[in-house]
Amino acid sequence: MLIIGIDPGLQLTGYGVIDYQPLRPRLIDGGVIRLNVKSSIPDRLVELESELESLFAEHSPEICAIEQLYSHYAHPRTAILMGHARGVILLVARRRHIRVEEFAANRIKQSLTGYGHAGKSQIQRAIQAQWKLPQPPDPPDVADALAVALCCGQSISEKSLKPRRVGLRPDRSGGSGSVPTVSGGSGSVPTAINRQRPNKRLQSLTRP
Repeated sequence: MLIIGIDPGLQLTGYGVIDYQPLRPRLIDGGVIRLNVKSSIPDRLVELESELESLFAEHSPEICAIEQLYSHYAHPRTAILMGHARGVILLVARRRHIRVEEFAANRIKQSLTGYGHAGKSQIQRAIQAQWKLPQPPDPPDVADALAVALCCGQSISEKSLKPRRVGLRPDRSGGSGSVPTVSGGSGSVPTAINRQRPNKRLQSLTRP
C-alpha cells in the first residue's frame, strides 16, 4: 500500500512516501518542497500545485494522507493560510483519483509516540528510530509528513483486520445460499526513487 503523507505549508511543504506493510513499513522518499517566500500567496499556490503534480506523477501513490485542519483561537490566520495549501493538495490528489485520508493531529502523535501531545522533536526522533536514520529528519516538516503516512497505514491495517460479519443470501433457485466474496488489488510500487526533479528547492531524505 503506497501512501504519501503531506504536511502543508506556504514556505515548506513536507512530504513522505512509504510502502506500508504492517510489520515492516518501507521508506520510499521524504523531503520538503521549498516555496519562494518572496512570491505572493497565489503564486506560491501555483508553484505548490506544479511540484505536487511532479511528486504524484513520480510515485503514483494509492492514498494521500493529510492532517485535519485545526484552528487555535490564538492563531486563526495560520489556519486560514494552511487551508490554502491544503486545498491545493486535495485538488491535486482527487484530480488524479487518489484516495484522501485525514487525521487529527493528536491521533497522529498518539499512533507514533503513544502520546497525543508529543512535540516536534519527539516526532522527529520517533521517525528516526522507525527507519534507523543516521539523524532525525530535518526540517521537522518531513517527519510530520511521514508521521501522518504511518498513521494512515496503521489505521487502514487495523480496519482490515477487524472481523467482518458475512451473511448468507437466500438462493431463489432453491439452493442453500451463497457467501459473497470480496476481491481487491494492490497498487504498484515505483522502483525508481532517486530521479532528480528540476526544482532546485526540493530537498529529499533519500537523495544526496
